[in-house]
Amino acid sequence: MLAPAKARGQLSNLGCDVSRERRWQKMGGGWRGGAIGIALAAGGISAAAVLSDGPSLGSATAAVPTPTGLASDTPAPIPGAPPGLPLPEEAQQGRPLPMHEFYFTRAAYSGGGGGFRRWRRQSWATDYPKSDRQFLIVAERLTGLDMFMEEHPRTLTDEHLNRFPFLYALEVGGMSMTPEEATALRDYLLRGGFLVVDDFWGTYEWEIFEYEMQKVLPEYPIVDVPLEHEIFHTFYDIDEIIQVPNVNNGRSGWRTHERDGYEPFVKGIFDEEGRLMVIINWNTDLGDAWEWAEDPYYPLRYSTYAIQMGVNFIIYAMSH
Repeated sequence: MLAPAKARGQLSNLGCDVSRERRWQKMGGGWRGGAIGIALAAGGISAAAVLSDGPSLGSATAAVPTPTGLASDTPAPIPGAPPGLPLPEEAQQGRPLPMHEFYFTRAAYSGGGGGFRRWRRQSWATDYPKSDRQFLIVAERLTGLDMFMEEHPRTLTDEHLNRFPFLYALEVGGMSMTPEEATALRDYLLRGGFLVVDDFWGTYEWEIFEYEMQKVLPEYPIVDVPLEHEIFHTFYDIDEIIQVPNVNNGRSGWRTHERDGYEPFVKGIFDEEGRLMVIINWNTDLGDAWEWAEDPYYPLRYSTYAIQMGVNFIIYAMSH
């Protein structure tokens, strides 16, 4: 179910009549209130109702459901994830976990590094889990879909990955898939899965990603996705590709690019029937714009665009 008509297209108008400081106050002054503020401003939703009914988002070590959606003694191991993640209440009580219409599934792939925290040794966990959760708060309100409102990382070889039509992978400039992962991802995509790639920059990282995708779909070329394609119009009408900077560059207003990634691109991989299997956001960082959408010093233009793009990706994945 799509959002009410009055919500469509209004996100781009947020903040036109109030200052950044006033919006920050109206959003509640915290990152959770900020994301909720964006959603309610776009859809005319009560902030009090959202704050009282929404899930608790204060902890970075949140519940992760098992791949089958059923109770288990231990959560599924995810490489690079924080140790000791608690089980959902249903699983602790031996009851089946509720299933939802949409899961924001993050690809936990092999390779990559960076990050100063122990649980962020692998690149797949960049911005995790705040970016996922904050985006979900907004996306659920805008689309009306029943979404699982917590992070949902899954390995590429997870036997149940095909249950989830949407898969998000970022920082792929450090990806190094095993043969088993490449085979599993190929199977996922050819069976109807949809991969969103984000947050990698410049020629060097592109060459690494291109090499990795040759393991997965060697017979399918990577091509530009024209603005006329339906993915730019499934929910919001996107009429330009914006380079979304990381949080530090966005706050400072100094520049938007990293390395030699001066120009943003949206590229894709299509199957024989024209279905978009992979959408590639190169030289841009949608995830940071989701993660810092509430920040009064992060430009609203970037977070608005990133949220609109993300919502379009969800609707496309759920309808193709």
